[in-house]
Amino acid sequence: MPRKELTYTAEDGRDKGKKFKLTEMPTSRAENWAMRAILALMKSGVEVPDGFERMGMSGLAEVGLRAVAGLEWSVAEPLLAEMLSCVEFMPDPSKPQVVRGLIEEDIEEVVTRLRLRMEVWKLHVGFSKAAVK
Repeated sequence: MPRKELTYTAEDGRDKGKKFKLTEMPTSRAENWAMRAILALMKSGVEVPDGFERMGMSGLAEVGLRAVAGLEWSVAEPLLAEMLSCVEFMPDPSKPQVVRGLIEEDIEEVVTRLRLRMEVWKLHVGFSKAAVK
């Protein structure tokens, strides 16, 4: 089964109408990212459910992206930056097959960066909690 993908269209400001392709991380990268986030959360004292360290992405789905906000910037920044590595820019929306890696000028609004990260989060943990249990 191929990795999940979605197209996100920015809705506001200078980025309005810009399209971005989001692609799920390969399993090994997703596991590595999740374990780094989990260990950081546990080390920082964020309250997590029993067995959280064994749950990977499903554990992160349980506590939510807001828990990552409880981390110190030096720990959170590389995790947040890696989320954007799942995002590619679609320079010409009439040619959705043509995408490229992000460059600084592709995103002009902070809110777009935040929304892209939220969409990447949902792409990775957007399964039902019932499937986790």
